Amino acid sequence: MKVADRWTDQLNEEDLAFLKRFLLSGGTLKELAGIYGISYPTVRLRLDRLIQKVEMLDEQTEASEFERALRVFYADGRLDDRTFSQLLTVYRKEQT
Repeated sequence: MKVADRWTDQLNEEDLAFLKRFLLSGGTLKELAGIYGISYPTVRLRLDRLIQKVEMLDEQTEASEFERALRVFYADGRLDDRTFSQLLTVYRKEQT
């Protein structure tokens, strides 16, 4: 595995900062909520989205850079279900 192929390389700076603060807080969401000054459910949602993003990146190690980026946008909530599905379908058709 090349260094550039690490899953952490696919995370943006905001994700990495959140992950670092999560680790430094000992994985305590309540403490993390206090650090960010937001509610526990909001922190939980952010963590769930980050988990989903990492899972998608992990599942798609053989995917193209475009497909991985598309999946990251989806996991970040920047694409809705329908748009993500349509873009992925069109892209895959173009690749065949």
